Amino acid sequence: MNWDAISFDWNQVRAFMATADEGSLSAAARVLGQTQPTVGRQVAALEDRLGLALFERVGRGLVLTPSGRAMLKHVHKMAEAAVQVSLVAAGQTQTIEGKVRITASDVFAAHILPPVLQQLRDIAPRLEVEIVAANDIRDIQRREADIAIRHVRPAQPELYARLVDEAEAHLYAATSYLDRRGRPTSMTDLSRHDFVNFGSTEEMISYLAPLGINVTAQNFHIGSNSGVVAWEYIRHGLGIAFMSANVGDATPGVERLLPDMAPVVFPVWLITHRDLHTSPRIRLVFDTLAQFLSRPPDK
Repeated sequence: MNWDAISFDWNQVRAFMATADEGSLSAAARVLGQTQPTVGRQVAALEDRLGLALFERVGRGLVLTPSGRAMLKHVHKMAEAAVQVSLVAAGQTQTIEGKVRITASDVFAAHILPPVLQQLRDIAPRLEVEIVAANDIRDIQRREADIAIRHVRPAQPELYARLVDEAEAHLYAATSYLDRRGRPTSMTDLSRHDFVNFGSTEEMISYLAPLGINVTAQNFHIGSNSGVVAWEYIRHGLGIAFMSANVGDATPGVERLLPDMAPVVFPVWLITHRDLHTSPRIRLVFDTLAQFLSRPPDK
C-alpha cells in the first residue's frame, strides 16, 4: 500500500462528488447541509491538491472535465465503501433484527426497490422488511410505516426528510401502439393520440396542459389509480403516458417519445420520524436506501 498517495481530505471528495452528481455548487451545498462558499472552497482545495481541473464553467453551470469524469467513477466506489464501513462500525450488520415498514408508490415499490431489498437482505439477514405500496403521506404520520419514499417534501416538523434524487420522467408508448397509430414527431401530434390516465382524467389534463400537451377527455379512454396497472396498459399498447426514466427505459417493448422534449424532473424524498431516525435498524435501512437512490443510474 502506498500510504503517501492517500493524502486527500474526504470532506473535499464529498464536496466534489455532490457537486458532480447535483450539477451545481448550490445544489451540492443543499444536500450536504453546508453553505455554497464552503463547498466551493472544498472543491477548489481538492483540485489544488490533485493538480487537476475537475470542473469547467459553462454559462452559469459546471461541467466535469475529462479528468473529473474519470475521477468520479472511483469516488462513487469510495462512497459506497464508506457507507458500508459506517454500517459495520455502528454494529448494523448481522446482528440487527426486527421489522421495518417502507411505504412507496406501487410503481416505485415494484420496479425500483427490488435491488436494494436484496442488498438489505445481504447486509442484515435477520431484518424483516415490509413494503406498503401507497401514495398517502399520512401513513407515516400515523406510524403505519417507518420510512416513506415520496415526491413531495413533508411540512410536518416531526418528520425528517432528505432529498436523495432529482429523477426524470418522459413520455412512453409501446412499440405495438406506435406501429399501429404512428410515432408523434411534435407536441402538436400528441393531441391526436390516446393517453392512459394515472388517476382522474381531469387531473391528467390539468397536469399536461402546462407542459404544452393539449388534450381533452376524448384522448383518455382507459386508466387506473394504480400506477402498476396503468403502466401495464401502456406496455400492452393502450396509449401514451409519462413514466420515470428508470422504469420506462428498462421496460422491453416500450419506446421513449419525442427525445428532444425536456424531461419532467421530480424530487425523491426519503422520510422518517425524527425519533425513529436514531433507531439502529431504521438508520440502517434509511442510509442504505439513501445510498441506493442517490446513485447515478449507470453506477
